[in-house]
Amino acid sequence: MKNMINTISLRASYVALSFLAAPKAFARDTGNLFGPVPDIGGVSATSTEAIREGILSVLDVILGFMALVAVIVVVIAGIRLVISQGEEQEKDKAKKTIFYAIIGLVIILFAQAIIGFIQDIGKDAGGGA
Repeated sequence: MKNMINTISLRASYVALSFLAAPKAFARDTGNLFGPVPDIGGVSATSTEAIREGILSVLDVILGFMALVAVIVVVIAGIRLVISQGEEQEKDKAKKTIFYAIIGLVIILFAQAIIGFIQDIGKDAGGGA
């Protein structure tokens, strides 16, 4: 099982790195290969404040999704605990799953608090300048 997880994580990291290392030749309008690049909105790269706010909003969405997943894991583990029918090994697995999901949820909430703090610092710095 551990070997399979290592293999999957190695392949996933290889795919991620291959996307990062890919040339950005098609991102520019060179030679009109695919036509002009459409303006799809999003973060304006002209101001560092806009980039910063964009990154913080993306992180906020990701952390919100992770919190939702953690709550779902707690509910599923609670169901497993109820239907374990007194089997000690299954009860222990469900309790550990609930414990680790709650720890993950606490870490996610701390991360959201840190992001909120950084956003407040950015607003204070931007308003004073």
